[in-house]
Amino acid sequence: MPVAGIFGPAATVIYLLFIGLPVLALLIRAAQHGNFLTGLVSDLALTALRLSLITSGISMGIILLVGTPFAYLLARNTSWILRIVDSLIELPIVLPPVVAGVAMLMAFGRQGVLGPVLETLGISLPFTTGAVVFAQIFVAAPFYIRSAKLGFQSVARDYEDISQTLGISPWGTFWRLTVPLAAPSLLTGFALAWARSLSEFGATIMFAGNLMGKTQTMPLAIMTAMESSLDSALALSVLLLAGSVTILIGLGLATRPKWQNRL
Repeated sequence: MPVAGIFGPAATVIYLLFIGLPVLALLIRAAQHGNFLTGLVSDLALTALRLSLITSGISMGIILLVGTPFAYLLARNTSWILRIVDSLIELPIVLPPVVAGVAMLMAFGRQGVLGPVLETLGISLPFTTGAVVFAQIFVAAPFYIRSAKLGFQSVARDYEDISQTLGISPWGTFWRLTVPLAAPSLLTGFALAWARSLSEFGATIMFAGNLMGKTQTMPLAIMTAMESSLDSALALSVLLLAGSVTILIGLGLATRPKWQNRL
């Protein structure tokens, strides 16, 4: 019997239990608390939710605007400089988030490398809502850029060349041919980056702080709520869990091959 046939089912059960039990325990504990709905509509929860949605929306807009052409350049250009840049894209992924926050503080803080320049311009980033956006972009952008690059690489350059020989401009070819063909990868990268920005904690607390209504996103609010109100902590945790599940379901539906819908 193949090794997979012997150990595969057991490994699957162990993994599912390891992942599923904590999630199930969270839902059961939340259901047992009679004040769960109260925590769900508390000022702490609503303020953190609103701030998280606003900052992550801004972050994803910037990531899409800058990351899409950057990923296309990486996919189509093979110069040695871009190969070096390409190898460093995942650095924010493997870098501990707390270290990322300290690094951003050293770069954009008052005593940082760009601090005096920013201060001259009247800009102060640390411990502001803008710092939350910076932290989210720093940790989430690599997920989108890497996935988008792979998607653009999957589109044969011959298709683009043929399109342009038919009189379609490079810009029109990009939007009408390349982007639709690479759409599954773009959507996957977008979903992963958005989920990462919503769950960002370490870099945010180091660079932006934990100020309610200003920098306190949902992960930070959960930490704060654990000190005084378990109901609010459970409510925010379930909200983040529901958001993650929604993103996964939406991603699965959006990337499903069209031919499957006809079966």
